[in-house]
Amino acid sequence: MLLYLFLSLGFAGIPSGVSLTNLKGESVQAKQYTDNVILFVNVASRCGYTRQYKGLQELYEKYKDRGLVIMGVPCNQFGGQEPGSPKEIQTFCSKNYGVSFPLLEKQDVNGDNRSPLYKTLIKDGANIKWNFEKILVDKSGKTIARFPSSTAPLSEDLTKKIEAALGRKK
Repeated sequence: MLLYLFLSLGFAGIPSGVSLTNLKGESVQAKQYTDNVILFVNVASRCGYTRQYKGLQELYEKYKDRGLVIMGVPCNQFGGQEPGSPKEIQTFCSKNYGVSFPLLEKQDVNGDNRSPLYKTLIKDGANIKWNFEKILVDKSGKTIARFPSSTAPLSEDLTKKIEAALGRKK
C-alpha cells in the first residue's frame, strides 16, 4: 500500500506535496533529505543506458557528503525494459553496479498514470523521452535542470549544475 507523506513547501529537496515510497514499499521520510539536492533518474535494468548506473554511483559517492542524493525511479514504460519485481531490481542494481543510492518504487513517468512525483517534477507536462533521463531538484524542492538520457552522469554540464546547486564546499 502506498503510504502518503505530505510535505510543506520547501521542506527537504523533495518537491512539496509529493509522497514517495522506496523499492521495499516503505514510506520515504522527507526529513532525511533536508537541505539536499536531488537528482531523480528514471532507470531500467535492460536498457542500452543501464551502464549509467556505474556513473550514477560514482557521482553519488563524489557528492553525497556535500548533500547530493540520487534517487533511482524504476520505470517500465520504455520498451518494457524494467520488468523486474522490486527485489529483482534491487538485487540487479546492487550486484552489478554496487548501487547504494535510494531506489523508489516502480512508477510511470508519462501518460495518464504519470506518478505524482513526475507530475510535480515536470510542470510543463513534457514527456520523458527515454530511460535514464535526469531531473535535478534544488534544496527547496524546485526543478532546476533536466538532462537527456545521453548525458553521462559525470558529464561536465551535469556536474557543474550539481556543484552550483550544492553551493560552496564546506
